[in-house]
Amino acid sequence: MDKNNIETVGDNHIATSVDTPLRKNAFLKSDDEKISAIQHHFKKIMEELGLDITDDSLSGTPYRVAKMYVKELFYGLDPKNKPKLSVFENKYAYNKMLVEQNITIDSSCEHHFLPITGFAHIAYVPKDKVIGLSKINRLVDYYAHRPQVQERLSLQILKDLQNTLETQDVIVMVTAKHLCVSSRGIKDKNSFTTTIEYGGCFTNEQTRNDFLKIIEKTTV
Repeated sequence: MDKNNIETVGDNHIATSVDTPLRKNAFLKSDDEKISAIQHHFKKIMEELGLDITDDSLSGTPYRVAKMYVKELFYGLDPKNKPKLSVFENKYAYNKMLVEQNITIDSSCEHHFLPITGFAHIAYVPKDKVIGLSKINRLVDYYAHRPQVQERLSLQILKDLQNTLETQDVIVMVTAKHLCVSSRGIKDKNSFTTTIEYGGCFTNEQTRNDFLKIIEKTTV
């Protein structure tokens, strides 16, 4: 890919698939091995930038960055870190919309590795199963903590919840600010991006509008 195409893909936030692109051998190395390798290469990046890696303030930065990438920012890449989604029989036969909103999004753009921050708003209409509310938050956090494109993030959350709850009646709305827009390129500090994905009963305009009205009235 030439440099012009590289810029086009990055500036337009183009994604190639719903699944996060991963090598087949992505998890053969241990976390410690990955941290060691990233530490080595990030030290080289700092040196290429002209930084004095022997300075007390900078000497530990390669390790800190490597640990942050593997253990914190991108822990969601590893399937072993996926939260267990506890579901329960819908014994009380609740069959109306259940909304979980203002779920924190703390992610990173896969094109520039810069922060994506905002909120997710999720609703579903239970059939035979319901899910613990905190599990929705944990699922969002898991998929957010990997290099992401916002459209893919919305779809990954949607499809996982649909499979877990065994219903298509799920809607996911994500509203976020992208530092790759606000701190580079156009440097627009005020814009934000909204994506919305849904299935089942939410394909009905009235049902979808009911969800949007709840979000509009109660979003903090």
